[in-house]
Amino acid sequence: MAKVQYAGTGRRKSSVARVRLLPGEGNVTVNDRSLDEYFGLETLKVISKQPLVATATENKFDVIVKVVGGGFTGQAGAIRHGIARALIKADEEFRPVLKKAGYLTRDPRMKERKKYGLKKARRAPQFSKR
Repeated sequence: MAKVQYAGTGRRKSSVARVRLLPGEGNVTVNDRSLDEYFGLETLKVISKQPLVATATENKFDVIVKVVGGGFTGQAGAIRHGIARALIKADEEFRPVLKKAGYLTRDPRMKERKKYGLKKARRAPQFSKR
């Protein structure tokens, strides 16, 4: 018999997180490591778990995440987005709570491209009169 599982994909900056929710006791696994082992900063752990806390389901689901790309902050945001999307598949009644908290909205902010003639996206070469 196949276990019931809910999937969701989360994105933030250049990070992509594929999230699976399984009925369980609240274990969060990121890239085959525990959440505490993967993220060093406490704030990143809190950000990742926000949708579970908002819906009071911390101890009802085991979360398995595969995340690639970006840095730790972007990955934490992607995990949050993916968990929120998977929770909606688990129970549609979570939608108003998650939407009000802003966990379903994909954060559109991306790194701005570098332009020619500039050193970075907006940083111009130093100007000298002589």
